[in-house]
Amino acid sequence: MSTTTIVAIYVLIWWVTLFAVLPWGVRSQHEAGAFEAGTDPGAPATHTMWRKILYTTVIATAIFGALYVAYTRDLIPFGFLERVSQPPHS
Repeated sequence: MSTTTIVAIYVLIWWVTLFAVLPWGVRSQHEAGAFEAGTDPGAPATHTMWRKILYTTVIATAIFGALYVAYTRDLIPFGFLERVSQPPHS
């Protein structure tokens, strides 16, 4: 597997993980009781983007590491991946 493929797979896992992590701990302005003029009450009261980016990086690295080990040690046979990726037979 080339370095470019490894980086591309990691980036894809990172982005999917980011969208899973984004809703964690979000409190709206309405829930927090802190309204700012001209904003929607459903908008987040505070953002913790750097913390979420850190969580995303840690989780994505763990997922990628597990998948990389499974791939390099042939824990998931290539024939199995070919069978599950094909459309069902009619």
